Amino acid sequence: MARRAGAPEVNAGSMADIAFLLLIFFLVTTTIATDAGLDRMLPPMEPPENPPIIRQKNIFTVNINKNGQLLVEEELTDLKDLREKAIAFLDNGGAPSGSEEYCNYCKGKRDAESSDNPSKAIISLKNDRETRYGTYITVQNELVAAYNELRNREAQRLYGMDYTAMEALYLNPETESSVKDELKDKVTNIQGLFPQKLSEAETSTN
Repeated sequence: MARRAGAPEVNAGSMADIAFLLLIFFLVTTTIATDAGLDRMLPPMEPPENPPIIRQKNIFTVNINKNGQLLVEEELTDLKDLREKAIAFLDNGGAPSGSEEYCNYCKGKRDAESSDNPSKAIISLKNDRETRYGTYITVQNELVAAYNELRNREAQRLYGMDYTAMEALYLNPETESSVKDELKDKVTNIQGLFPQKLSEAETSTN
C-alpha cells in the first residue's frame, strides 16, 4: 500500500508584510472620535490695574440653567431665537449721531437703552454647573453664528465675499502667501467692525 504524501507546507514568509498592510489600511480608514471643543483665548492671570468702565446697556446677558432653559436679558427665550436677539444687540448702534461711538454701518434699531457700538457690546454667558455640555456648546455656536452673520454682511458689502469664506481661505496652509497677505487686512478689518467679545461669568451652583 502506497504511503500518503505529507501535508503541504504553508509559506508564511509574507505574513508579516500582509499584517503590516492591514494595519496601515485600518489606520487610514478608521474614524477616530474626538471631543467637541471651543476655540477660546483665556484672560490674563492678573487683571489689569485700571479695568475699563462698562455700561450695563452694553452687556447682553445669557443664562443657562441646569434644565437647559435660556434666560436672555432676564427673559425666558427659545434657543431658536437666541441668534436673532444677539444680532439685534450687536448691530443696535445706539450711540447718538455725531458722537465718537456712533456706528455708521449698523442697521439696528438704534435703541438708546441698548448697545452703543459693536466695539462696546459684550455678550456675557453664564451656565449652571449641571448644564448639559451639548446645550452649552449649542448656545456658544448660536452666539458665534450671530457674529459671523454680521461679519458676512459687512464682508459682502465691502469685498463681495463672505467673511467665513475669507477666513477659511486665509487660515488654509495651502493658500499662497500673496493671497494670504491680501486677505489679512480684509479679515482684520471685518473683525474690527464686529469684534467678538464673549465673556463667561462664574458658573452657578444653584
